[in-house]
Amino acid sequence: MLIIGIAGGTGCGKTTVVNQILNELPEGEVGVLSQDSYYKDTSHLSYEERVKINFDHPRSIDFDLLSTHLKDLKNSKPIHQPVYSFAKHNRTGDTIITNPRKVIIVEGILILTNPELRDMFDIKIFVHADSDERLIRRLKRDTSERGRDLDEVLTRYQNTLKPMHNQFIEPTKEYADIIIPTNKYNTVAIDIVRTIITEKL
Repeated sequence: MLIIGIAGGTGCGKTTVVNQILNELPEGEVGVLSQDSYYKDTSHLSYEERVKINFDHPRSIDFDLLSTHLKDLKNSKPIHQPVYSFAKHNRTGDTIITNPRKVIIVEGILILTNPELRDMFDIKIFVHADSDERLIRRLKRDTSERGRDLDEVLTRYQNTLKPMHNQFIEPTKEYADIIIPTNKYNTVAIDIVRTIITEKL
């Protein structure tokens, strides 16, 4: 099994890169684990308390469960990937059965901050985008898909997202094997990734 880690700041275009890789490989050979599914369970907190959590800090992620799930997949065992609700800031209690595949992509803003997880990745990719571009994408996504209002998104960006990006996410570039700039569809970078995957498989 080949494990690929794809990191980068919020709104940098990770999903686009993941989809481009998926499109390049035979159907059924690739599985995806999203860091967002592994936010810690916050059922013991009220909604008001959950809203105040800093979800851009590595502490908010259940890295132990994510690492365990990756090991299980590597050992050919299916896993129950948690389902997370951005509206409720909590896991829903549902899970998605994820089966072992030839290639597993793990994507998320903080995945390269965790040494144990980093060591499990065969290829580490960092997707880079201009900070203005990332803010615009985040604004569009959070207001249209996640039920946030403009002030809430901007306040969170200023007080949490930007400082956390500078402190935790940007420095993980140094661990990346490949840095993909997503100003446009970067076909050359995707071709390189596809070639590496094909060779390793």
